[in-house]
This record gives sequence, structure tokens and C-alpha cells, in this order.
Amino acid sequence: MNKKDIETIKKKVIHDFSNGLYCAESVVIAITKSQGIESDLLPKAATAFCSGMARTCGTCGALTGAIMGVSAVMGRSERGESVEKLYAATQKLVNTFEDEFGAKHCHELLGCDLGTPEGQDHFRNNHLHESHCLKYAARAAEIAVTLIAGEDSEGD
Repeated sequence: MNKKDIETIKKKVIHDFSNGLYCAESVVIAITKSQGIESDLLPKAATAFCSGMARTCGTCGALTGAIMGVSAVMGRSERGESVEKLYAATQKLVNTFEDEFGAKHCHELLGCDLGTPEGQDHFRNNHLHESHCLKYAARAAEIAVTLIAGEDSEGD
């Protein structure tokens, strides 16, 4: 995958995320579309993973969307197929994201609990969508597509 393709994917994530889709939704759609996979089920399946797993302080939605994208592309089609390549890519995705950003859970990345009114106010008032979430989403998608392509996922 070349840099132009990766930049196109990142731009799609940012565009979709800035225009009404949430983190996990925009990331999984950009990844799968780049691999020729399109389904109305993908954003539906991703929705509850947004906002740190439905505002439960869980894993960042951008990261879970990237995991879903990697799995949609590399996952098993039949029972008995090996999961080793997919699991290795997913582990590298999670580890790279966590190493780069210092955490993988939404509340740790944002410094607020989106499950509370105070946390949501903090999120809005500090424009964390623009200052944090867009960066996480674009980078998670970038890491994922480079891993799918079998390339190094190291940042710029």
C-alpha cells in the first residue's frame, strides 16, 4: 500500500467522522472500503463500539473500528481456518496504538468519562473530537491498512 492510498484512507476517516459518523464506524468503513468490502451492516455493527464501547470507559472506538476492519479483511471464512495471522496483526495493531498514544481506553485517552454529563461537557467544551479523536481514528486506520498489506505500521 503506497502513501497516497494511506492518505486517501485517512482523509475518508476524517471526512466521515467529521460529517456524522462516529469513531468506530468511520474507521471500519474506510478500512473495508479500501479493501473492496462494502456492507450496510458494518457501521451498524460498529456503532456500540463508539465512545469507548458505548460510553463505558472501554477500548477507544477508533481502535475497535480498526480491529473490526482488520478482522473483516483477514478473518476466518470457515471453521478450522487458522486465526494466527489475524491475531498477530490485531495484537500488533493494539500494541502500536497503545505505544503511540499511551493508552487504549477511551477515558484514558480523553481524560474524561463520556458516560457522565460532566465528561460529555468536558469533551465538548475542550473540542476533544477535533483535537484528539480525529487523530486517533486516522492513525488507527493507517496502522490497520499497513498491517493488512503486510507492511510496517510505523508512523511518519
